[in-house]
This record gives sequence, structure tokens and C-alpha cells, in this order.
Amino acid sequence: MSSSVKAMIAKAWGGPETLVYEDLALPELGPRHVRIRVHAAGLNFPDTLMIAGKYQFKPSFPFAPGMECAGVVEAVGEKVRDLKPGDRVLATTGHGAFAEAVVTEDRNVFKIPDSMSYEVAAGFPITYGTTYHALVDRGRLKKGEVLLVHGAAGGVGLNAVELGRELGATVIGTVGSDEKAAIVKEYGAAHVINYSTESIKDRVKELTGGNGADVIYDAVGGDAFDQSLRCINWDGRLLVIGFASGRIPEAPANMALIKGCSIVGVFWGAFAAREPEKNRANFAALFSLFQHGKLKPHVSASFPLTQVPQAMQALLSRKTTGKVVITVP
Repeated sequence: MSSSVKAMIAKAWGGPETLVYEDLALPELGPRHVRIRVHAAGLNFPDTLMIAGKYQFKPSFPFAPGMECAGVVEAVGEKVRDLKPGDRVLATTGHGAFAEAVVTEDRNVFKIPDSMSYEVAAGFPITYGTTYHALVDRGRLKKGEVLLVHGAAGGVGLNAVELGRELGATVIGTVGSDEKAAIVKEYGAAHVINYSTESIKDRVKELTGGNGADVIYDAVGGDAFDQSLRCINWDGRLLVIGFASGRIPEAPANMALIKGCSIVGVFWGAFAAREPEKNRANFAALFSLFQHGKLKPHVSASFPLTQVPQAMQALLSRKTTGKVVITVP
């Protein structure tokens, strides 16, 4: 039987201020479904696109945004084998996580290490899942290579700096202000470029003896992408993660030819759906790194469920670093 929970709900396309705190009906529990009592949920830039109707997936109204969460399993469908009520888990939900409880498929749910708090776990799956898949599966990042990370102080950016360091790369991070440089250095960047005061292309060339970066992690798009094509090494891999700048760039085909480089799409959500076992193996590797103290997820701000609009405004103002988390009483 379906029940209702308190949630932050979108009833029409709009900005964060249009969200309302009301009751939302939970879907029936299907055979492969898991119902999770949410303790915390991670906020992501695509959540702001989804409520505005600008995301590739458009849920039907009313819906709660929120693509990831952590909490305790309340109930499981009859075909779910590896999870049981009481398990501490994190999950990706597509949407619906900004609520007291959420229902999602069992393949999207992972038991978390005892040492991982709900706040840390809530912001873990999308950014770390995306970044590990990007650098390892798509970027084939090797020890000793140069990794350039755009938007290095943000959610996915900081993960890319951290994982790049663990994979043995020399990491160069780009940021928009000097205030953000310190945390990027702390997480393992050898060099930080403030793109508001210096040229990304010129500085990367200078730092690499004219060669350029071997792998470029671009969740920004726009000008960052344009500059990337001009400072990529021979056989470099330019990873297209997203377009936080708001402009979807176009690549002149002759640049790929001249540089002998690859422009590589990274769509982690589709990968996780198509190759769930590979995704699960990636998470096992990530949890192992966490348990060995190699990953230190950074949560810069947390807001209660009733303040999701304020949390979104904080994220959109680019004042936050790392992850922003929503706590659920």
C-alpha cells in the first residue's frame, strides 16, 4: 500500500523559490524496490535544472527533486536478496530524495561502511560514482600523467582532484577565485589556476613544458572547454562531464585531428543502468579507498529539509565547495 511522507515538492517548472513543503505519496513497493527512511540527501547542480524543466529527464508533477540519499532500509520487495530492513545504505534515486522516505530499485542501493556518516554518504554516490567512472573507465588515467580539473572546488571537481592524486597523476585545478584555491591544494592539486585572472591555456602549457594535459575533466563546458582543446596533450582525453557554465560548447573537428586527442562523453547514470555489476565493482573500490582514509568527502554546508530552496541558492551562488547536504529529521 502506498503512504505519504513530508517532502520538498515541485508542482510546476521554476526556480528554487517555487518549491513547497507538503505531503507526497510514495509509490507501491515493486518486487525489486527498496524503501529507505532518508536521514540525509545530497544536493547536485542537476537538481536545479530538473525543477526548472531543463534536465534531460522530466518527472511528472508533483515530484520531489533529490538524486541521492543515505538512510536506513525500511522495506524491500520480494525479489530483493542482498538488502534487509535496518541496513545502513546510500542510494541514487533519480529524483525523490528530498523527502522523509524514498523508493528506488535495489541495483541503485549500496550498504555503507560503519565508519561513514549519513551526511557523508548522502553526497557520495553521484560525484564519486561519476568521477571514478570518468577517470578510470573513460579517461584511462595513468600514473605520472597530467590531469586538468575544471571547477576544481565544486562537488565533482574536488572528487576528481582527490581521485586523480590517488591514481598517481599530477593534478592541475582551475577555480574562479583565490578563496577556493586553498581547499583544492589541500585535496591534492599540485597547481591551481584562477581562470578569472589568468589564461588556462597559457598556464597549463607553462606548467607542462608546452605539452599540455593528458586528461581533462570538464564539468564546466563553455570557455573552459574551448581553452581545454588548446592545452591538451597528444593522445589526450577531454572528458565531457557537464555544463555548469550554462553554455554547451561545440568542438571544431580540426582541433581533434591536429591534437590527435579524444573528446569522451561521460554519462555515469546511463553507465550504471547498463553495466550495474561494473558500477558495483567501482563502488567497492571507492568504499575501500574511504575505509583506508584515502578519500575525505568534503561537505561544506548542510540545510534542513524545509530549507532546500536556500540550499539551492547557496549552490547556484557558487559560494559553496565540495558537497551541500540536506538533513532530514
